[in-house]
Amino acid sequence: MASAHVLKDGGPEPIPRMQPAMMMFSSKYWSRRGMSLDSAMFDQQNHQQQQQQQQQQQRHTGGRMSRRTSFCPINEKPDGENEEDSGKTAVVFSLKNEVGCLVKALRLFQERRVNLNHIESRMSKRVPNEVEIFADCKCSKKEFNELLQHLKDHVNIISFNTPAHMWSAEEDEEDVPWFPMKIAELDQCSHRVLMYGSELDADHPGFKDNVYRQRRKYFVEVAMNYKFGLPIPRIEYTPEEVKTWGVVFRELTKLYPTHACREYLKNLPLLTKHCGYREDNIPQLEDVSRFLRERSGFTVRPVAGYLSPRDFLAGLAYRVFNCTQYIRHSTDPLYTPEPDTCHELLGHVPLLADPKFAQFSQEIGLASLGASDEDVQKLATCYFFTIEFGLCKQDGQLRAYGAGLLSSIGELRHALSDKACVKMFDPKTTCNQECLITTFQDVYFVSESFEEAKEKMREFAKSIKRPFSVYYNPYTQSVDLLKDTRSIENVVQDLRSDLTTVCDALGKMNTYLGI
Repeated sequence: MASAHVLKDGGPEPIPRMQPAMMMFSSKYWSRRGMSLDSAMFDQQNHQQQQQQQQQQQRHTGGRMSRRTSFCPINEKPDGENEEDSGKTAVVFSLKNEVGCLVKALRLFQERRVNLNHIESRMSKRVPNEVEIFADCKCSKKEFNELLQHLKDHVNIISFNTPAHMWSAEEDEEDVPWFPMKIAELDQCSHRVLMYGSELDADHPGFKDNVYRQRRKYFVEVAMNYKFGLPIPRIEYTPEEVKTWGVVFRELTKLYPTHACREYLKNLPLLTKHCGYREDNIPQLEDVSRFLRERSGFTVRPVAGYLSPRDFLAGLAYRVFNCTQYIRHSTDPLYTPEPDTCHELLGHVPLLADPKFAQFSQEIGLASLGASDEDVQKLATCYFFTIEFGLCKQDGQLRAYGAGLLSSIGELRHALSDKACVKMFDPKTTCNQECLITTFQDVYFVSESFEEAKEKMREFAKSIKRPFSVYYNPYTQSVDLLKDTRSIENVVQDLRSDLTTVCDALGKMNTYLGI
């Protein structure tokens, strides 16, 4: 986020001040998710097992159910029945985690006079406070279809005709951390804040300012009440906040022509025209989000404070950027100990409007889905030294594209000076570089282009161990898991359709333009 340094009047060199983590997540904290299951059918032993599970981190296999049963399977299958018939009349459905929920669901089977061969339950990994049930039925196809119609009115059917071995994998299969499978599930990530914007440290400029602290609480409430699909609330900024923004805007725009990359310089005037980027006006996130959607497919959403690296990067996978709305304290306009909207709007937004940069950002986000904590930390470090502190070469000169640099007067000057140590960006080595929080970075990493950085990150992502690949579906704004031939065939069909369009365009160029 905003790099924090202050220039002494008349002094040629910046004096380092407390510098925040230059992103809307904290690398020091990791969110933990509990698990719960409450059913009238549990005996005391299983209830104790449930309490132990509540203390573990919630994990899933990319939207699939976990592997351990919540209670003993019920097997009513006669001896000698053909195992190959299993799953031909099976259904997977979800229930709210309430006392007696399973009893009510089983009553639906009783009403249709359908017996069960086998039943299992799993903690839902897609929706909190829900249970997913696998029921293998003993009935005719006609009776099963009638049962499905009856169930649809009372429960959420996830799938049917699902073989048990497809639903319940081997015990030794490695679990995968939970991640959002569709864009609406980002609400869970964005609301799981580790450090709220209203919680100020004792050395914060606004720590003793009660008016400022109350203002920060207001911004927290706005962010925590926001849900996907809603318009972002418009903020009526105070004259003092606008004045603080104006100081930052004025001083930084003096440096951009000689320090910022050309993509940044191209988009900043467009933001002035369409989103009100001016010294006397703080842009509204709703206007910015609409602008970005038209330019690169990215959107922004308000966030109350720091997120874990996993939750923050998950947003990038869906081209969603978590963005603060509060302004730094007015007593020190050129310094902020945490990310504020000056950093978000001046540092990040102009480059998020660039399609190639947007694609690069999304690649990092997609690589994080389902990755281990160790791999997520490596990806977060690569994010830190590219999207936050990255440099690029243009016309033989170093230029900044990192938001932490583009929102900091002192570090922007330093990074492009002879005193800065600059190395070529290589994810394999960059991921191990220490991210400094209280001073300038020891080293900055440069790429020839966003495209080069993206290709290097793609190659690096191949080293991430997970039992599937992910494919972002822009039509449904969801993530498809590529883990079997059927899922891969679906992606191939989409690509084949796109290639057909390209070939058709090339043919017309050849016909009408003589190319």
